[in-house]
Amino acid sequence: MLGVVENHSLPRTAAFFDLDKTVIAKSSTLTFSKSFYQGGLINRRAVLRTAYAQFIFLAGGADHDQMERMRKYLSALCRGWNVELVKELVAETLHDLIDPIIYDEAASLIEEHHIAGRDVVIVSTSGAEVVEPIGELLGADRVVATRMAVGDDGCFTGEVEYYAYGPTKAEAVRELAASEGYDLARCYAYSDSVTDLPMLESVGHPHAVNPDRALRREAVAREWPILDFHRPVRLKRRIPAFSVPPRPALVAAAALGAAAATAGLVWYASRRRAAVA
Repeated sequence: MLGVVENHSLPRTAAFFDLDKTVIAKSSTLTFSKSFYQGGLINRRAVLRTAYAQFIFLAGGADHDQMERMRKYLSALCRGWNVELVKELVAETLHDLIDPIIYDEAASLIEEHHIAGRDVVIVSTSGAEVVEPIGELLGADRVVATRMAVGDDGCFTGEVEYYAYGPTKAEAVRELAASEGYDLARCYAYSDSVTDLPMLESVGHPHAVNPDRALRREAVAREWPILDFHRPVRLKRRIPAFSVPPRPALVAAAALGAAAATAGLVWYASRRRAAVA
């Protein structure tokens, strides 16, 4: 358990969760590929390619270069998609696709943080159209996610408006702390990937969840807790009377655009140089 209920005379606190392989067992974006195929957004070849990408992601995680290739591929793939159609397809298949892959351990942690009086914030590199409904399903109080630019025709342009990745996640956490009054020294963060190191470093209680090898090394060196989540359980099976209370999925995202992506590249390059030295 996570301890006593928050003392409301103190500054507010929050628990920041990465999504993919931290709260759910797969990539949230790639999980909807079959739905997008059935909705006429992608062809069979694209379904097979996303299935392969999901396999690579699950087998060993995705390093920075792989994430960049995936970002470029998905940005090009969704160019011209109608945003409202995407939202409809996600809403129609959300429970069937996401509910079975939510880690029981993560759902328990979210409950414990809420009971302790902390806000729960999902911080994900996946697109807002996917992450926001998942955040609502989980009962999150806030959501930070990547945003794609939308044209006057209501379709994605293929350009990334805000990229929630690497140091940009940490920037969002700090911005939320300033706007919501969170005391980051008393906040928690959870992630599986070394690319989220800046976010983990920004709080007083960082946790590595199912960490990739690089993050595991960092966690061991810094004596951070390492958690093993491996039991995906449907929420309704876990809690027979489960009913998520309506919570607004608020997105903390400034249009940092190319500057945010550049910051991520510079940060990763510096990490690579330090590792080689």
